[in-house]
Amino acid sequence: MMNLLLGRAGTEMTNDPAFLARVRRLAVVSVVALGAIWLLAVTTLAAHPTIDLALMLGWAGMPAVLSLSIRRAGVRRLVAVPSALVGAALVAVCLTAPPEGGVARAGWLLLTAGILLGAGLGAWFWYRWFPVPASLDKPFAPARWALIEVHVGLVIVGLLLIVLGEFV
Repeated sequence: MMNLLLGRAGTEMTNDPAFLARVRRLAVVSVVALGAIWLLAVTTLAAHPTIDLALMLGWAGMPAVLSLSIRRAGVRRLVAVPSALVGAALVAVCLTAPPEGGVARAGWLLLTAGILLGAGLGAWFWYRWFPVPASLDKPFAPARWALIEVHVGLVIVGLLLIVLGEFV
């Protein structure tokens, strides 16, 4: 059971200098993206306060874990905690507090899909819970970047639709 939770270590869970730049970038991006998600949730949704709290804890936790993991790579395994908080909160938004407007609702759905895809990619590539084919094994492989681009694209389009649906 422990091996399933920990997976096998790939480059993503080491202090490989080539990968540390990505970890730093992810820490910065998580501050901005998760902060925007929390802000949009608290200002536009009538969601349960637990959802807002989970999003806030994910926003604080993800960059903290990533930043700490730059010096201690083993800490990086804890990214699952803020990831799970944000993912569960967004699923709860979609199930219990979707906005009335169709554009904003589509935005929350796309955003949630993008975040869940990112979590799935993390489980696959970082935790190695599933076999990683050779074409996706290297952190900078073109096929892996394509999947990351889909994840990022869903998040960005989702955020834009939420803003358009709520403020324009």
